[in-house]
Amino acid sequence: MSMDTIEADEVDVSDVLGSAIERREDPALITGEGTYTDDIQDPEMAHMAVLRSQYGHAEIESIDTSEAEAMDGVIAVYTAEDIEETGTPGDLPVGWLLPNLKTPSHPILAKDRVRYQGDGVAVVVAEERYVAQDALDRIDVEYDRLDAVVDPKAAVDESAPQVHEWEDSDVQSNQAFDWEIGDGDATDEAFENAAHTVSVDLENQRLIPNAMEPRATVAEYKPGTEELEVFMTSQNPHLHRQLMSAVLGVPEHKIRVVAPEVGGGFGSKIHHYPDEALTSWCSMQLKRPVKWQATRSETYLTDAHGRDHITHGELAMDEDGTIIGMRVKTYAGMGAYLSTFAPAVPTYLYGTLLSGQYDIPAIHCNVIGAFTNGAPVDAYRGAGRPEAIYVVERLVTLGAREMGMDPAEFRRQNFVPSDGFPHETPVAVVYDSGDYEPALDKALEMVDYEALRERQAELREDGRYLGIGFSSYIEACGLAPSELAGQLGAQAGLWESGLVRVHPTGKVTAFSGTSGHGQGHETTYAQIVSDELGIPYDDIEIVEGDTDEIPQGMGTYGSRSAAVGGSALVTSSQKVVEKARKIAAHLLETGEEDIEFENGEFSVTGAPERSMTIQEVAQQAYLAHNMPEGVEPGLEETSFYDPDNFTFPFGTHVAVVEVDPESGEIEFEQYAAVDDVGNQINPKIVEGQVHGGIAQGIGQALYEQAVYDDNGTLVSGSMQDYAVPKAEHIPHMDTDDTVTPSPHNPLGVKGVGEAGTIAAPQAVVNAVTDALSPFGVDHIDMPITEEKVWRAVNESEEGS
Repeated sequence: MSMDTIEADEVDVSDVLGSAIERREDPALITGEGTYTDDIQDPEMAHMAVLRSQYGHAEIESIDTSEAEAMDGVIAVYTAEDIEETGTPGDLPVGWLLPNLKTPSHPILAKDRVRYQGDGVAVVVAEERYVAQDALDRIDVEYDRLDAVVDPKAAVDESAPQVHEWEDSDVQSNQAFDWEIGDGDATDEAFENAAHTVSVDLENQRLIPNAMEPRATVAEYKPGTEELEVFMTSQNPHLHRQLMSAVLGVPEHKIRVVAPEVGGGFGSKIHHYPDEALTSWCSMQLKRPVKWQATRSETYLTDAHGRDHITHGELAMDEDGTIIGMRVKTYAGMGAYLSTFAPAVPTYLYGTLLSGQYDIPAIHCNVIGAFTNGAPVDAYRGAGRPEAIYVVERLVTLGAREMGMDPAEFRRQNFVPSDGFPHETPVAVVYDSGDYEPALDKALEMVDYEALRERQAELREDGRYLGIGFSSYIEACGLAPSELAGQLGAQAGLWESGLVRVHPTGKVTAFSGTSGHGQGHETTYAQIVSDELGIPYDDIEIVEGDTDEIPQGMGTYGSRSAAVGGSALVTSSQKVVEKARKIAAHLLETGEEDIEFENGEFSVTGAPERSMTIQEVAQQAYLAHNMPEGVEPGLEETSFYDPDNFTFPFGTHVAVVEVDPESGEIEFEQYAAVDDVGNQINPKIVEGQVHGGIAQGIGQALYEQAVYDDNGTLVSGSMQDYAVPKAEHIPHMDTDDTVTPSPHNPLGVKGVGEAGTIAAPQAVVNAVTDALSPFGVDHIDMPITEEKVWRAVNESEEGS
């Protein structure tokens, strides 16, 4: 799939969609011309720092702020009592509800008890950032430490320390919810009738987001107009505005939220945290701008973590190796509080993907959500889908081994057939379109699979252990429609807005309610609008990330931007063309039905010399000297696009590794990825997204893990202790694609931003366990460290 980018002026308007045009965002970003939140300065600006609990669980006996308040340069020190005295609501809301969900109060500053290391206790506002930071050391907090629980399965045991006390319940429990999907009876019957079964106990470890830019906020309250202006690192400014309105008690229309350049998010900047609201609240009290910039170690403690599943999975097969049932029980760690969309991630974004690419007649999944003394867990790149496909692909690999079948052929035998779409699974979703075998075949060809198996056998004779791991994944992108999401518990719509404005000069500004933070929206959205209007790409500007500029918006996450946000721009552009057609027909003195539109030009059928460009129509629309009856001046249109269904990208990744059983060292030999993300707006951007996703997935497979000790102390709280992979750890990736358009949006796109992260972990784990199969090793939990490999080999040899 690798290709060179091309200059925009080298592309004809008729070919702009699908061309690998250079990203227009990059020059400013790579030359330091971009403006990030921390770049914003104001002569009146004060700086905020947050005192955070060093304990995972403790009662707050007292807080003495007097010494900090007396420091030179300190403007104010605030605690939860100060927030209460102003009558501020001060509680973070939950954006997704489940039946019988326990929703504990989540104050923006802890008052009586801290429930995870990093829980905010007090804030200092000072004239200088480092004065504010130093003043934190002068605040004296007396704690009474409590026992903690960090394991989600252990947390729901009756004897576990309680994270919350439930006033309205006789039973004290850390269980946040008990959720299930699928047909339990049918699944039990499938297992009773099975000729073969396999099972696995696995952990999908807790992960820490590592965006390039830590979270930051600049807030300015303007008392004259009672308006609050907030610049912040946000993936969804409108949603943050709505939630902040509820937390601060400020009318939504009096809040402006702007996301300037945002250095990555991976889901961690979707959620509403206490800190952005605290910064805004401090500005409201002091009537001056206030800035807060998180340190890297601070984000490790506070940014919503990902994954944290403990799972038992089972697969049932008939005598021929056809899958007839799957049964999954998962304990999902939620952390100390429910983050914004946290309840959806291990339920509707997880259980609904457990059919994978396979035609499985019976599935049942039960998920127990557990409060623990750790940072809240929420959406992190993939958000539920990586966890689901990891379970599926580990079970399928073990199923192939149980049947003595080649893992590629076992998958092929159980794929949903190409003529089986749309395909309704036993776990409540309907796959839009798919053709899974071509992606598998292309991946096999890329690694020269038959020759590779032969070489694997030859190397084993020499004491070298090559492993080949498959991952035939599927994901769900662009959660929709809003009505369905509401029925499932969403407290927000899942539509997207797009406004397309053609100026009198014929230039275009398009406004989208999504909020890009590295995905290339300015490039791809301009390609979409250019294709629809026939106006040159360079004449189109894209605006995102400002609640005062854009009508409304739901933001960027879940690989939804192209499928939902891009489709909103398509719909608005089509409305623009239809209005322009009316004006052109009037000016050309013919009926609308006689007007053709192609590549930006309106012409009369059969008389192409009678024509007008859309730019000429725009000029006349604003002059309004000769308009059709009933048509208003101007040329702009707005759409709120609500899809009919998710989209379901898919593909097959193959990892080839060599494992040294004596040292545990793992070395990549090949990594091949074939992805089907529907139609591609810009293939080069697709390729970059795939590369980044794979790197993140490999990070989980081999290196990354958030580790708490028994006291709830994060022992992997910095980059010295949390192993983010470096460039040297990421293999060369060979990428290719197949194209199966989605029928559920006008672009036929499916979403690509999370594909690699969903596909890669199990490809690597399957490769490592394939390499170690001669030693009887069939599973190793992520991250697969050298020590884990060594132990697995030695323990297996001892048991054999």
